[in-house]
Amino acid sequence: MKRVCIIDGHGGGIGAAVIKALKEAHGESIELVALGTNAIAAAQMLKAGANRAASGENAIRRTTATADVIIGPISIGWANAMLGEITPEMAEAIMSGPAPKIFLPLSQEPVVLVGVSAEPLPHLIQQLVNKKLREVLPDV
Repeated sequence: MKRVCIIDGHGGGIGAAVIKALKEAHGESIELVALGTNAIAAAQMLKAGANRAASGENAIRRTTATADVIIGPISIGWANAMLGEITPEMAEAIMSGPAPKIFLPLSQEPVVLVGVSAEPLPHLIQQLVNKKLREVLPDV
């Protein structure tokens, strides 16, 4: 079974929405592991249907190393993003792991992504579920 790690911070709302959509599309055919930068985010993603959840730097560092794919807002790869919730060690672990990453182009940071159209979150999640996940995990 493929392990999909969904990482989010703050209240876990983006991660929870992603997990709900993945659960609807794939049921129990993939393992959904929620990784929160804090306990509230992890709890919200677990409530949304993740198979397992953990929070904090060590959980993210250890679990991303075993992931088949990592999903989250683009800022999970940036040190000190999300008002400092993403530690440099978290960002390094996420970006250094061998798993493909699928990032949603959402950020509260002062960064402009050229060539990315502004889409509502529900549209981005549908693209992730219906197209991008199948590109990186064709047998799902």
